[in-house]
Amino acid sequence: MRMLGVFVVAELVMLLAAFLVLVPFAIADPTLLDDNRLPPWPLIALLVVPTSLAAVVAAAGTALFGGGPRAGRVRRELAFAWHWRDLRNGLAFGAGGLLLTIPAAALWSAWVGNDAGSAVGDAFEGTKLGPAVALIAFLIVWLVAPLGEEVLFRGVLWRALEHWRWNRWVVFAVTTVVFSVAHLELLRTPLLIVLSVPIGLARVFTGNLLTCVVAHQVNNFLPAVALLLTTMGALP
Repeated sequence: MRMLGVFVVAELVMLLAAFLVLVPFAIADPTLLDDNRLPPWPLIALLVVPTSLAAVVAAAGTALFGGGPRAGRVRRELAFAWHWRDLRNGLAFGAGGLLLTIPAAALWSAWVGNDAGSAVGDAFEGTKLGPAVALIAFLIVWLVAPLGEEVLFRGVLWRALEHWRWNRWVVFAVTTVVFSVAHLELLRTPLLIVLSVPIGLARVFTGNLLTCVVAHQVNNFLPAVALLLTTMGALP
């Protein structure tokens, strides 16, 4: 129960951080939110601050309230260990997952049309960035966001459900759905569930959060490249 509380608090911190990032700009010019005209740096802050802060809170909460001896508690509770084998496994799950997710994304886009875009893509639509800022956004979407999200969902939430003695396939299903719904993109939730499946399978079959992080980063690489090229004007 304590680990579930850590997850809930971390999620609330994420929402609060996003709100606090937006408040100064909404006060200065309320039309910015209506017209989707946020300046680049608030957009960058929205990408990195809420998720990163929530992951830090989750790790700190795990250190304080996780089970077992204090030493090594975070690594043990979050099932994170650095092994080259698990790094390779993460790459394999991520690459294999692309065989599922790329066709799924294409079919979803064809079915839904213009509304198939992600929240990140919509937020940056029409925004032109300099090379340095565009590269920062690329690295956040590719590397930083997956790490933060995996700590929360396949780390803290997964472990909380394991403490309840749930079957690992039930844990896999619940975390997959919660991960997808937590993005608050109602129209894309079914697609997000499909995208989440290979990442969750990495956790099921390896028992190491590192594989989930790497698989998620592989999954995010192509969208991150698209964001980089679009914001630099290389793609329409």
